[in-house]
Amino acid sequence: MLKRKEKWFWGLVVAIEAVLFYSSSMTYKQQTSVPFLEKYLKNEPFKNNISNIGFHYGGKYQSLKNDGYYHFVEFFVRKGAHFSIYLLLGVCLCLALYSYFKGNNFLRMFIPWLVTTGLAAFDEFHQGLTGGRTPLVDDVILDSAGALTGIIILMSVLYVINHFRKHNKKSL
Repeated sequence: MLKRKEKWFWGLVVAIEAVLFYSSSMTYKQQTSVPFLEKYLKNEPFKNNISNIGFHYGGKYQSLKNDGYYHFVEFFVRKGAHFSIYLLLGVCLCLALYSYFKGNNFLRMFIPWLVTTGLAAFDEFHQGLTGGRTPLVDDVILDSAGALTGIIILMSVLYVINHFRKHNKKSL
């Protein structure tokens, strides 16, 4: 039987996956945030600060000059969302699977990271079936890095909590 906490984490995993599936079913035009950014960032804040930033991502050179202010800002919003949602997914999967790998912290980290990376690859494949969207290996790498970051943070926090619990039991 699943513990009550595990059910919650599995529920969150399913909910996150449903959001990701829905999102990757939408065309770029359906989910672009450029009109929102144009409305609320009319003064183009921090434009001077980001004007010299440029890098290659997904086979394209990303920069303010190439993309324009709103599309360049949207790029960071979208990639931040990628990283964040997979960080959360990695954490939820790690917590859902935590009790299955008692005493083996490597598997407690590796299996959720591997599953999350596979889900990211599937999401990109699904995105490729959607019109006007391009699946990118770079996004799978970014998603995987987000998941790994979340899992490492979670396991570090759990380690510290367990360390203090053991220390407090010894001092009683």
